[in-house]
Amino acid sequence: MEENNTILTAVDGNIGIITLNRPEDMNAVNLEMLNEIAYQVQTWEYDDAIRCIIIRGSDTTFAAGIDIKALSLEIEQQSLALKAWQDEFNKIANCCKPLIIAVSGYALGLGCDLALAGDIILAAEAAQIGYPELSIGTIPSFGGCSRLIHRIGKAKAMEMVLTGRAMSAEEASLCGLISRTVPLKDLFDEALRVANRIASLPYQAVLQAKETLKQVENMNLQNGLELELKSCRLSMNTPEFRNILQNFK
Repeated sequence: MEENNTILTAVDGNIGIITLNRPEDMNAVNLEMLNEIAYQVQTWEYDDAIRCIIIRGSDTTFAAGIDIKALSLEIEQQSLALKAWQDEFNKIANCCKPLIIAVSGYALGLGCDLALAGDIILAAEAAQIGYPELSIGTIPSFGGCSRLIHRIGKAKAMEMVLTGRAMSAEEASLCGLISRTVPLKDLFDEALRVANRIASLPYQAVLQAKETLKQVENMNLQNGLELELKSCRLSMNTPEFRNILQNFK
């Protein structure tokens, strides 16, 4: 396992694994950590040996929000660049490869933003997920308004943001914020199992499926169906598909 300043990285077969590594600060996110996550995700995005990426925290905390000390210093020095933060989140969210988030403990504020930047969120049964930003006089800014409302709808998003109440993993699963809950002792193994299942499937088809799902999310039904058909044609024109089809003869 390779250690950077704020994350640990490892490769297991075709799976890239990022572990958030600021235990003394409950994995609070600062710009350095965000830069390192985005850089590693982009590095693996262009590595054909990596088919899927997992991001995880510790057993007790995924990420407890923004690093308030670092934020205060940036504001004091008039060096706060919100666009730079948003750009790093977009690099993660726009990765063409499937991104699995394994959440245990707290995923609050920017921790929740980071989870929402992924494709599949698996959460330990005792996980707590929420946006407490209003309690310090600001609002979610890196997905906590836009990605959240797309994921769970207006009513739930309004309640989460305006009250700051953290959702339990069970509630988050019921409203579609996460994919499903997993016992803590099995969380990483299950994330790895899912990642390996994805990595075992035809590579170009996986990439095409992820891109299609991302695009149709923001389309009306008719436009989505048209894009789906176009994407299906593209996948059927790949050597990958034709080789697999040939083996069935």
